[in-house]
Amino acid sequence: MEQLLLRGLRDRVRFLRVGTLDDPDQMPPYVHIFTCSKQPWIILPEQDPQVDVFYVIEEIWSAKSLERLATLKIAAGISAT
Repeated sequence: MEQLLLRGLRDRVRFLRVGTLDDPDQMPPYVHIFTCSKQPWIILPEQDPQVDVFYVIEEIWSAKSLERLATLKIAAGISAT
């Protein structure tokens, strides 16, 4: 459900693929998603959060990130709850 709500924000935010940056190592992932389809030769750090498909945003994002999301939802006319 949350993924559907986030789609309504695309007019207000832009998504950037970290691999396109000059120094992508400066932005390591918070969580590895869709690990159920990763190749067996890709080794992910054990300490990094990993999920088979997607995750519950409230369980992974920081309090500040959730605050920014709530503000963005309000600006986009989407319920913040």
